[in-house]
Formats: sequence, C-alpha cells, structure tokens
Amino acid sequence: MLRAVCLGLAVALGFCASAAAQEVTLKIHQFLPAQAAIPADFIKPWADKVTKESGGRIAFELYPSMQLGGKPPALIDQARDGVVDIIWTLSGYTPGRFPKTEAFELPFLPVDGETTSRAFYDFYENHLQDEYKDFKVITVHVHSPGLLHLKGKGVHKLEDMQGLKLRGSTRMVTKLLETLGSVPVGMPVPVVPEALARGVLDGAALPWEVTGPLKIAELVDSHTTFAGDRALYTATCVFLMNKAAYEALPDDLKKVIDDNSGRETAAWAGRVMDEADGPGRKAAEEAGNEIVVLDEAETERWKTKAKDVETAWIADMTQKGFDGELLVQDAKALVEKYADKQ
Repeated sequence: MLRAVCLGLAVALGFCASAAAQEVTLKIHQFLPAQAAIPADFIKPWADKVTKESGGRIAFELYPSMQLGGKPPALIDQARDGVVDIIWTLSGYTPGRFPKTEAFELPFLPVDGETTSRAFYDFYENHLQDEYKDFKVITVHVHSPGLLHLKGKGVHKLEDMQGLKLRGSTRMVTKLLETLGSVPVGMPVPVVPEALARGVLDGAALPWEVTGPLKIAELVDSHTTFAGDRALYTATCVFLMNKAAYEALPDDLKKVIDDNSGRETAAWAGRVMDEADGPGRKAAEEAGNEIVVLDEAETERWKTKAKDVETAWIADMTQKGFDGELLVQDAKALVEKYADKQ
C-alpha cells in the first residue's frame, strides 16, 4: 500500500514538474514546406534555442505549408488577431499594408541576404515601428538576391523581357517586371511550380534558395543574373508575434524572446537564405540549364530602366504624406554601411 502511495505521489510530482516546466506553447504558422531553408534552418533552430533558453517553459508547435488554414496573404491577420501566435511571411503579400517597408524592395538595392537584412532591421528601427505597432516584432529581414528563371530561350538582354509572363512576389517586384517590359503575374511562391508546368508563366523572379525545394530547375531552361554586387531585387520578410501573446508572458520569458529578436536574428535569417543559394544553383547546373550573367554594360541598361520604379515610388510615398526621398536615401545608406563592413 505504501509503495503504491509513493508511486502515485512520484507520478503526481512528475506531472506537476512537467506542467510547471512548460508554461506556454506557441504556434508558428508559415507558408513554405518544412524542408525549405527558412523553416528548416532558421525557424526550427530559433524555436529550439528559445525553448532551451527558457528552461523548457516555452514550447512551440510548427505548422508549415499553411497547415492551419488560409492562403499566405492571411498570415498577417492571423498573427494580429491571435489565430496563431507567431507567423513568418512576406510583408508584400498584403499590398498597401506596409507602404514604407517597400523601400527595401526597390530594384538594384540589395547585396546578399545577410548584409541587406542587417540594413533592413536598422531601417525598421528608424522608420517602420509605426507600421508594425500591432505586433511584437521578432525580426524583419530580406531574402537572398532575386534573379530570373525562364522557360524557352531565356533572357540575354533587356529586349528579351518583352511580353514574357513572369511571376512576381510583391507589388514592387511586379512593378519592376512591368517596367522592364514583361507581363507580371503576382502569386505566392507555393503555386509557382504548377503555374510553370501548366504554361501560365514563362518564368519567375525568385532567389536561388527557394528553387531547390520547389524543383524550379526541372521546369525552366535558363537563369539570368547580373554583373556587380547589387541584385535585381529582394523581398522583405517578417517574423511577427501576436502582441497579446507576448504581453501575457512573465517578464523573464519576455526577455528570452527579446534576446532572440532584433538585428542579429535578422542577419541569421538572411545568412540562412544566402547559404541555401548554393544548392539551388547546383540543381540548375546539374539539370543542364543555362546560367546567364549579364555584363556590366547590359546590367547598366537594366538599372537605368528600373530607375523609373524608384522615381514613381518616391512620388507615391510623397502623395501618401511620407518623405519618399528620405526613405530611399536612408535605405541606400544603410545597405552601403553594412556592405562596407564585409
């Protein structure tokens, strides 16, 4: 009898200890497959790190590929409204929601993902806190350099863009593609492979890193990139927490989240995307696809044409009551600052 009582007490104590150790479970929702770079090499390790540093008091449930429902553009509202606790997404999937953020999606601004993500986080601190006031911002970052992936003869000069149906990720990217002569088609990245396979698209603007999980190299024939250290474009990404869920945490657990937020977390996410570029490019090479690198003179032609996007964006921001010129100049200065530190 005594043995049974002791055993029952031990079980009860163990249950209580377990319950005390795990105080909160947070759901993370995002649209990429679990094996893609950001979910596998950033979000999961980030969650594991927070769990460890909280002594197991914060646990996470990871939901890739929109498993909790909705389309990718719904993620922002899911985080704001508390449908989920944390989301990772592209800010540009909700056009018009974060207008000043678009400064970092202007053409030929970005360097690599890590460098540009550090600059983007500083830009957030300088200019964007009002745009994200409804969230606990874990971090903001950008993806690795964007380039063009084409079916058929591909793109070897600016004139080759005429009339091509090309996928763009955000409002700014689709405006760029239109300015360069193509017919832009806005769509979230998970549906790009099917659109390419069905002939809805002639190509897509994507970073190398996401082409591997989506098997883009098997669906296109060539890939076009540019001379110099500036990429055609990037897209801005956000890692956001429901504000009420964050504020409900005790102070010591808030500190764990805070210690895993900010500029270095942005750099981590950008670095993960940079490192995933290699396998994506290797897959294209192994498929026998042509990799086109436009020379300096041709790249300069694209930059000159793309300048119209920047000019129009500044005018649009000014009409909205923002200092568009200041935002652009600060974005460029921050990228230069971190590029010089490389």
